[in-house]
Amino acid sequence: MLIPHGTIIAVADGQHLALFRNSGTEAEAKLESLPLPSLDERNHSAGGHHTPTASEPSHHRMEEDTHSAAVASWLNREVLAHRIGDLVIIAPPATLGEMRLHYHKQLVQVLRRELAKELTGRSAAEVLAALRA
Repeated sequence: MLIPHGTIIAVADGQHLALFRNSGTEAEAKLESLPLPSLDERNHSAGGHHTPTASEPSHHRMEEDTHSAAVASWLNREVLAHRIGDLVIIAPPATLGEMRLHYHKQLVQVLRRELAKELTGRSAAEVLAALRA
């Protein structure tokens, strides 16, 4: 995959977020780590927090969904403020599914690729290799 210069790569799971920017060229990408934003992790999920039953998600799952929604919300704000013009999101399938529920239509327009894979805690080189695979 060619990654345009300046593209932001968000690597997330239900508890973590890492951000990278392609500081290289489209053909020869070089990912640099970016500082982590402060996320608003107030309840973004539907239904509020309460004691789950067997058919409802666990408290842990609800916390992960809230984190995923907070990441999507932050990305939405950055896109709407024109601070992100090209975006790649990498997250495990469940996290990606929750994030998609919160995508703004303008985020969808700048989204260049989604990769359903667990890569949090991995180096920039490993993230880049996964995008090229």
